[in-house]
Order: sequence, then C-alpha cells, then structure tokens
Amino acid sequence: MAGEVLVDVAGQRLQLSNLDKVLYPGDGFTKGDVIDYYSRVAPVLTPHLLDRPVTFRRFPDGVAKPGFFEKNAAGRAPDWLRTVTIETPGSTTGAESLDFALLCDLPALVWAANRAGIELHVPQWTVGPRGGRRAPDRLVFDLDPGEPATVVECCEVALALRSALEADGLTAVAKTSGSKGMQLYAPVTTTSPDRTSNYARALAERLEAELPGLVVSRMAKKLRPGKVLIDWSQNNPHKTTVAPYSLRARPLPTASTPLTWDEVTACRTPDDLVFTADDVLDRVAEHGDLFAPLLEKGPRLPR
Repeated sequence: MAGEVLVDVAGQRLQLSNLDKVLYPGDGFTKGDVIDYYSRVAPVLTPHLLDRPVTFRRFPDGVAKPGFFEKNAAGRAPDWLRTVTIETPGSTTGAESLDFALLCDLPALVWAANRAGIELHVPQWTVGPRGGRRAPDRLVFDLDPGEPATVVECCEVALALRSALEADGLTAVAKTSGSKGMQLYAPVTTTSPDRTSNYARALAERLEAELPGLVVSRMAKKLRPGKVLIDWSQNNPHKTTVAPYSLRARPLPTASTPLTWDEVTACRTPDDLVFTADDVLDRVAEHGDLFAPLLEKGPRLPR
C-alpha cells in the first residue's frame, strides 16, 4: 500500500502515509505493521502512558538507519492531541521548556506510530489535569549486563532485587528491555522527587556488597564486564525508561515485554526472553496485562 490513506480512528480522522515502507529490514516489518501492532496492543499499553509525557525515538528511514530522540510535539501534533509543557533546564536544544505529547488513547498512539515513533519512553511520574508534575509513583531498576553476562544473569539479579523489595513491602514486576537487559518496577507513594532515587541507590549498593561477583552499582565501564549494572539513576525525574509493550529499534521488531516471575526463574539462555511484536500480542491474549500491578497505588517507601 503506497501513498496516503485517510482513516477514522475512534472518531479522529488521521492521514496515514507510506504504510508499505519497511522499517525493520531484518524481517520486512513495515510501517503499516508498526501501526497495526500499536493499535492492537493499545488496550494494555495506553494505561501505562496515561498522563506521562512521551519522548519518542523516531526512525523514519527504518531501524537500519540512525534514528533520533524527539521530545517537542509543538507544531507537529494535531489540535486534538493533548500536550503538556514541561520545564527542560539544560536541554540540548537550549529551550527552557518543551511541549510533550501525551498518548492517552488509540488515536494518539496511531498518530505516533504513523510518524515512525517506534520507541516510546516515559518518566516515572505523571502530570496533573493542569500540567503540573506530580511526585514519582514508580520505582525502577534498569538491569544492564556487561559482556559476557547476559539477560540470564539479569534474571538472577532480578530475583535478588525482588526479595529485597518484598522485604520492604513493595511489589516488583519485571519486563525485558526489548534489547539485551531487563527492568524491575514497583508502584510506590512518595512526596519527594528524590526519595525513589535515594532508595534505589541504597538498595543497589547493598546488593553490590552482598553479590560482588555479580552486581555493580557504579557506571564505570572497567567495573562492568561479566556483571550486571543495577542502574538506579533512572529514577532521576529528568530521565525516562522505555514503556512496557513499546517496540525497540533492533534488527527484529522486539518489544519491551512484561514477564511472569516463573519465566524469570526459568531463564537459561538469552533467547528464552526475546519476544517480537507477534509474540507480545499472543502473550497479552494469554496473560492479559502482566504490568497491571503498576496501575495500583503503591505503599510508601520505607526509610
């Protein structure tokens, strides 16, 4: 299908273009396939995007060509798309604030996919009805393996983290990054934007001390070979992580996929936790939204 086509998406008229353009040369996955995937996964994805400003990683020429991050939706978003102005001190653009898109429904998600917004990245906080930034409502640990470690070692660390979080009354959920690592989240309640970062750092440093042959909590590259970095810094209010169910710009259309704890425990090879768009849709049909616990109000962080 070439050229442009006008469609009605839940009452909004959108003009879609270049639907047959291949964005994943590795298996012929087209822009039309990207739009179809995001349309079908929308029921479980949009609740995790609700009221969270989205940073896009766009690949108009496909994942084999360099992509770019895009935060500012001003001048590009249709009138009906909700946006929010967020202060961005120190931005590489020099702007003191930018207008971020909020992908709260199916038309917004299709609009983003039509712009080859393959990856969707969101912060650990939401905005209020008038746009003000709320305190963080999620805790995140980004587990990044240093070669020759793989996601198998990440799973071992994830299980240790889960136990530590449960001891503090927190419920952990896990997902693949869609790339080489994985991430753990927990819903929390806090009034301070620094509390999640401070807690995550303290826990990462504790596990590094307990599992020195497996875990590192510091960024220095010389410390990371064969170990798993617990990146606690992703709790910084100015940082984002890839959203659950988001596609990734990899050779194949893999996605950041929520996991069961049985899958984490049983992981023996990296291929055990590689899921493409079709796999994710099958999993949603079987399991529903494995990340649903993140939509509940979390307990207060322990001191």
